[in-house]
Amino acid sequence: MLDSITTRVAATLIAATFLLPMPASAISLNRVQTTSDVTLVAQQKTVAEKFKRKVVRLTTDEKPGTIIIDTNNKFLYFVEGNNRATRYGVGVGRDGFGWSGIVKIGRKSEWPEWRPPAEMRRREAAKGHILPVVQEGGPDNPLGARAMYLYKGGRDTIFRIHGTNQPWTIGLNMSSGCIRMMNKDVEHLYDRAEIGAKVIVVGPGNKQGDVSFDDKGIDILRTIFGG
Repeated sequence: MLDSITTRVAATLIAATFLLPMPASAISLNRVQTTSDVTLVAQQKTVAEKFKRKVVRLTTDEKPGTIIIDTNNKFLYFVEGNNRATRYGVGVGRDGFGWSGIVKIGRKSEWPEWRPPAEMRRREAAKGHILPVVQEGGPDNPLGARAMYLYKGGRDTIFRIHGTNQPWTIGLNMSSGCIRMMNKDVEHLYDRAEIGAKVIVVGPGNKQGDVSFDDKGIDILRTIFGG
């Protein structure tokens, strides 16, 4: 009986490792062994249907390639022109960490390393959480599969659009100000968004100014026929 239970447990753990969102180059025995239980559990949780990637009809005067982030409704829009956009669900800043403004993508990185700001390390240390100075990229990294670094006036704002190993946080106010996406979505956006792209963050303080955008819902024809 014990051997049977052990075999079933081993089979379950092996199957679970194939749920991890890792690039082919990262698939190794060492990576599987060091993957945290938190990551394994995260892969089994679901995201609300409304926050899954959709093509929508978006009326806006912003140029194609612009990114509009509606932190109130937890949506990120990639403007495509002709009243079209791709809409993604996002997780945003928790109380006290929300922000607004107009920034640009200053650089991009695949499987980025994480360097938590000194202020964050001090804040978390006061709670008993010791954060690393640097964490290498990979499936356990809080920045997920991709990161787009947001700049203003040529300087890094410390905010990013990035993936996450906690997909259940999409649609919630959970971050320290960064915009988080499901890994498959941030990879999709990463391939389309260009360095220098305008990013409008609509949120507390209204520092983004007047922004005209109206989500008119799912683009049925594109959803069915593509294009």
